[in-house]
Amino acid sequence: MAFRKAVADPDSEKKVRWYHKLRDKYRLIILNEDTFEEKLSFRLSRLNVFVVTGMLAIILIFLTTYLIAFTPLREYIPGYKDTNIQNDLYELQLRADSIEEAVRSKDLFIRNMKKVLAGEDFETEMANELPDSAGRAKYAGINNTRSKEDSILRADYEAQNLYNLKVGEKETERKNLPLSKLRFFTPLKGIISNRFNPSQQHFGLDVAAASNEAIKSAYDGTVIFSEWTAETGYVIAIQHPGNVISVYKHNSVLLRKQGAFVRAGETIAIVGDSGEFSTGPHLHFELWINGKAVNPEDYIKF
Repeated sequence: MAFRKAVADPDSEKKVRWYHKLRDKYRLIILNEDTFEEKLSFRLSRLNVFVVTGMLAIILIFLTTYLIAFTPLREYIPGYKDTNIQNDLYELQLRADSIEEAVRSKDLFIRNMKKVLAGEDFETEMANELPDSAGRAKYAGINNTRSKEDSILRADYEAQNLYNLKVGEKETERKNLPLSKLRFFTPLKGIISNRFNPSQQHFGLDVAAASNEAIKSAYDGTVIFSEWTAETGYVIAIQHPGNVISVYKHNSVLLRKQGAFVRAGETIAIVGDSGEFSTGPHLHFELWINGKAVNPEDYIKF
């Protein structure tokens, strides 16, 4: 009978030796250099060292991540952008855009006023359109029925041929009517909440009224301005005969475009609360004669 000696696999022997090396025990001793007195001693293995080192590395990574994500120290990291600064920059950009739009609208308004007073053609750029079908449906319930006083006033106007739209001598005479013969229509019935006070830069009067009330044209004329402004919301201005301009501010809707001809008592806008300077639903009404603001109450009965 023959016997053979089993030959061990070299690779398996290396793995066994490597595993045993990880579990081999060592003692770390701390001695006093002068007296060789033992101060501390630790019983360790390679496996213990790897485990402890790995745990310390994980804890260090966690603490570093926490400091970067949840403490102000993150602001000192090169290339990091503070979210608060980004939000501030975004708000400043929006304000700058609003200011630019307000300045553009004011410049257009001033240019139109100067051209009208000089007898030149005004610009017809429109910043807003008339309300769409949905917007008109919202105001469909507004009562535009003529009152008894309105009918009497219109009859008086027609008796004097003030509604003659033919271009010719009658139209020329009408444009040259003296101011004393102009009979203005009350644009809005309501309570006067703030009167004409040029010393406080208030060049008109405020008429408080319920929302969605119709605003009427004070006299025949041509719409020279019908746009949105940041400070006074939707504004419409009308050039009348005798170098007279009427201005209607803080409207919710504008019903006539720039360049349109309107008659006295015709609905041109709806009472609103638009613009930064508005304090509630009301009409800010201004009357300018020969380029100067006048007290509307001197010419119109409110």
